[in-house]
Amino acid sequence: MRTAAGAARPARSVRRRSALAGAVVSLALTAAACSTTEQGANTDPDLVDSTARPQAGLCRNLTPDDVRLPANATATVPCSRPHTAETFAVAELPKQYDDADYGDAGIARHAYRECSRGFADFVGADESLVLRTTLSWAWFRPSEKAWRKGARWFRCDIIGGNSASSAYRPLPASSRGILAGRPDEAWLSCARGATVADGVKVPCSEKHDWRAVTTVKIGQPSDEYPGDRVMESRSRSFCSASVKAWLNYPAEFEYGYTFFHRAEWQAGIRRSVCWARTTS
Repeated sequence: MRTAAGAARPARSVRRRSALAGAVVSLALTAAACSTTEQGANTDPDLVDSTARPQAGLCRNLTPDDVRLPANATATVPCSRPHTAETFAVAELPKQYDDADYGDAGIARHAYRECSRGFADFVGADESLVLRTTLSWAWFRPSEKAWRKGARWFRCDIIGGNSASSAYRPLPASSRGILAGRPDEAWLSCARGATVADGVKVPCSEKHDWRAVTTVKIGQPSDEYPGDRVMESRSRSFCSASVKAWLNYPAEFEYGYTFFHRAEWQAGIRRSVCWARTTS
């Protein structure tokens, strides 16, 4: 994922860009790429290497380190108590993965599709808002030992942060519908700094200089990846127009854009995120 910033004023424009880590997609693909016997901190002995299918609706206190692992046996806590994660979906993998290797890339692609759709439905967000929230999700599979014993499920957890978070924020007792209607500013993405690219990503409830205000559609589901240059060109052009409209057509304004690369495209993302320079 790449973020850039620009200024739209009469007769001139400038832009800067830098590489950043991805958000939702990175969480999904990073978990898929790991291979370790670790199963998170504060584990429940009954869950370590368990072949039993997990339950949806349970809550945990997960950390970024936990989310980087492919399997998780962190002890559950009552959802009425502070927690940073809630399981919103659990499902069996298709039969085609019965004999698959533990690190089969197809498993990650399948889990990504299912968890991303489930996440949007669970939080009450559309395709645009999903890319502009500080919330994200992580998925887990059985441990390698449980996999060898035939366990073939995957678990999707909403988490109170994303790949840019050094720690996760506590979630409400239930996160169902958390982004429906007018979301709390704490769950919307903003940035603080001279540019979006170099700024610190913060919730919009905190002091900020930039806000992720819209997304623009870059391609159709059946399209091949057009390449980084085309992605950046389209994002720059479309976001300039989109942010100008969002700001009610001012004579001068500053905007930024975040576009995704081939891996995210192949995972299904066809939008770029547009940022407006604003403190509100």
